[in-house]
Amino acid sequence: MTPDTIVKVGMADLNILETIGILKTTGLGSCVGVTLYDPVTRIAGMAHVMLPSSDIAKEGTLNVAKYADTAIPELIDRLKRAGASVRRLEAKLAGGAQMFAFVGTQDTMRIGPRNVESCKAILGAASIPIRAEDTGGTFGRTIEFHNATGTLVLRTVQQGVKEI
Repeated sequence: MTPDTIVKVGMADLNILETIGILKTTGLGSCVGVTLYDPVTRIAGMAHVMLPSSDIAKEGTLNVAKYADTAIPELIDRLKRAGASVRRLEAKLAGGAQMFAFVGTQDTMRIGPRNVESCKAILGAASIPIRAEDTGGTFGRTIEFHNATGTLVLRTVQQGVKEI
């Protein structure tokens, strides 16, 4: 038995896995980890989304993996080119925490909840069902997606290890 291939996905990054292995990202606070999976081909992808919309982008060259509205379509496109069927794709989400308490209800300070809302809207527009999620709260997460089984493993300091 050989150890699984581990593909790390950094912050504001995305990647796909065409062979059996694990996609892993750490440091999901207000960021959202979006996994897309074709259960027939077992091709999987993960994006570590930092912000809800590229409308606020100020960088010279747009990092498409940073924003929900650009990362999810890019991930879908990469999965499709690798042989996944868009019709079979399933999503799982984790993260989107409200990491800091703010006085008032300014929408700009609700980054985690806005990230989750944006990811759900984009997945809905693409007709991709969300099979499971672990979002919100006030704590960070580390996630691993195992494409051999379609299992998303979450690790948190507060809640330990959980599978969805």
